[in-house]
Amino acid sequence: MMFGKNSGGVAWLLVCLGNPGDKYENTRHNVGFMVADEIGERQNAPIQKLKFKALTNLFTISGQKVLVMKPITYMNLSGEAVRQAADFYKIQPDHVLVVSDDTALALGRLRIRKGGSAGGHNGLKNIILHLGTDQFPRLRVGVGEKPHPDYDMADWVLGKFVGEDKKTVDAAVKRAADAIECILADGLDKGMNRFNG
Repeated sequence: MMFGKNSGGVAWLLVCLGNPGDKYENTRHNVGFMVADEIGERQNAPIQKLKFKALTNLFTISGQKVLVMKPITYMNLSGEAVRQAADFYKIQPDHVLVVSDDTALALGRLRIRKGGSAGGHNGLKNIILHLGTDQFPRLRVGVGEKPHPDYDMADWVLGKFVGEDKKTVDAAVKRAADAIECILADGLDKGMNRFNG
């Protein structure tokens, strides 16, 4: 059986980064999962089919067929899930949109980029390794810098959102889902112009 350039008609992978398990829920490192869940809510469908080492679902978003993924490999091995899905659907890196947390951005700020370094993010680092390029789009959600230089980075990113921070991040998650809809409808440049605050 011959497949064309793209088997299954999937146009995009939307890879939302986080760690599986209750203890990581609502932590800074799991903002990607929170964005995936917001997309799922808008589609009235959970993201829970186990495929490609990820919880997945296939949605039509802004007219595009998108495989939404929450890798369950743990953050540092996220690239394994991405590679499997990209190979299966023959998706080029420029159609792999990765959503991650970013400690260098103020809480709630969004930053869309067409590519670039991992910026110290282990999930992005592993995806770059597995795709063999850093030229894939990403949407980073600011979770704020750690409170002081001696504070352990792992403790910071695995800390939970509370109080006003939780409200700010909930609003940012909704804006991130809006940004994804905009990117898929009108392209990255439009998304960057509108959402890179």
